[in-house]
Parts: sequence; C-alpha cells; structure tokens
Amino acid sequence: MSKKVLIADDEPNIVISLEFLLRREGFEVLVAVDGEEALAKARAERPDLVLLDVMMPKMNGFDVCQALRADPELASMRVLMLTAKGRETEVSKGLGLGADGYMTKPFSTKDLVAQVRVLLGV
Repeated sequence: MSKKVLIADDEPNIVISLEFLLRREGFEVLVAVDGEEALAKARAERPDLVLLDVMMPKMNGFDVCQALRADPELASMRVLMLTAKGRETEVSKGLGLGADGYMTKPFSTKDLVAQVRVLLGV
C-alpha cells in the first residue's frame, strides 16, 4: 500500500514538479491550492504527509499546521513545510507550531525525497 502525500501549494509549477516527483517515487498524491482546501483534504483524505507551503491564499501554512496539530484526529499527521520563507524566525515558527520538518525553496529534489522517506518511515 502506497503512502498518501498531500501537496498544499498555490504555485502551479511547484505543484506539477512535486506531483511528478512523488508519483515517480511511488506515492499517492493529492493536491490543494490554498490553505482552506488543504485543511479540508487533510480531514477528508487523511494523508500520511502534508507538504505545506507557508504563503497560500485563504489560510497560510502556519495556520494550517496549527489547525492540524489542534485536531486530535489529525495531530499525528506528518507535516513538512516547503517555503521561500527561510529566515530563522519563520523556521522556528513552523517547527514551534508542530511541523516535522522545514525546507526552503529552492530545494534539492534528492533532499526532498530523502526527507519525505524519513518522515514516512519508508
């Protein structure tokens, strides 16, 4: 059974690249283009991992992460934040809200796949 990954990002080129990469690695992929959709899909689909952009419309990634951690049914869901916001304060905020990892864009696809595999235990 393949692991399910939710990509939450409003940048179409990033979504296409991540979706291709993760499907090639054997993961089932879901996509959300804003924070509200990401939270709704996380609740409905129960992915094993959420790749979460910080800067999204309707609800930012920090708020989505916080909402996931506040929901007892979703609190154990793995979250990897992927964002251009890589200053120490943003990294600390993301990790402080409960993200399991934080990678800044642009990122190495090898590093991303390795991080996804570690978080999913595969």
